[in-house]
Amino acid sequence: MTTFTHYLRSLILAMIFSFVTPFILIGGVLLFLGVSGYIPLLQELAEMAATGVLNFLTIFGSGSIFNGILVISLTCGFVGGLFDTYVYYRYQILRIDS
Repeated sequence: MTTFTHYLRSLILAMIFSFVTPFILIGGVLLFLGVSGYIPLLQELAEMAATGVLNFLTIFGSGSIFNGILVISLTCGFVGGLFDTYVYYRYQILRIDS
């Protein structure tokens, strides 16, 4: 039973971290572009890049930026859970073989 609880804890942590990472990454990119927009020579470039990121999120969110971030985060959380399950499976196989 203790092995299952360790696996479940690892799975939940992997899914949470994988879910939060796109929020932090996209927020950091938008923050960087917003701050770099105050530099006179980079103002136009930062505005075009921010518009591109927001359009990208709008495509994934069917017209809503927040839904786009949510879809990407849910997908990353699911993939993180699958990866953790694979690692757990490989650990069990390698533990039995040795």
